[in-house]
Amino acid sequence: MATPTKTDPRATLRCGLPDRYLTPEDLMELLGVPSVETLYTWRKKRVGPPAFRVGRHLRYDPVTVQAWVAERMAQEAA
Repeated sequence: MATPTKTDPRATLRCGLPDRYLTPEDLMELLGVPSVETLYTWRKKRVGPPAFRVGRHLRYDPVTVQAWVAERMAQEAA
């Protein structure tokens, strides 16, 4: 894992979770997906982590994202 920088969303991590809701750009970097369009496609197909809207902005709850990742890891292990 790379050392976080000031502009890196992982710089605000505490116990593996950020102190704020994640933007699509934050999640793109954390998951290592090629673009935010990938996240939008996942959301449309209902295969990615759940998101919610704040006005016109899309946000992800870090706890929900962590649960989604854990669920995917469990499915891979099975």
